[in-house]
Amino acid sequence: VQLQASGGGLVQTGGSLRISCAASRRTFNTDVMGWFRQAPGKEREFVATVSRSGAVTSYADSVKGRFTISRENAKSTAYLQMNSLKPEDTAVYYCAALYGRLPQITSQDMNNYVRWGQGTQVTVSS
Repeated sequence: VQLQASGGGLVQTGGSLRISCAASRRTFNTDVMGWFRQAPGKEREFVATVSRSGAVTSYADSVKGRFTISRENAKSTAYLQMNSLKPEDTAVYYCAALYGRLPQITSQDMNNYVRWGQGTQVTVSS
């Protein structure tokens, strides 16, 4: 099973960017998806997670109200729409997946995730 993150780039403060995570797994609709990020010199941190149906989401306080996680199960793809970007959002963004035993399950704990993408760089200039 592979996860391929894409869509990162350079954007100015206040701008928007949407990053995507395409999964090769044909049972994508049973996976909880999460986005995490790692800035230089810092530990990887939770950003957002979405249940396998897309009905339940959860966000880190630092991105709440600015970022939106979503998914299209028919395309085996998860998204992270990022608005009102700040320089402190600069990081490598990673998507990750774990089997969702129940439809409403999500997880903020990176240790629960068993499949990881390669990461996509997001740089916000001031």
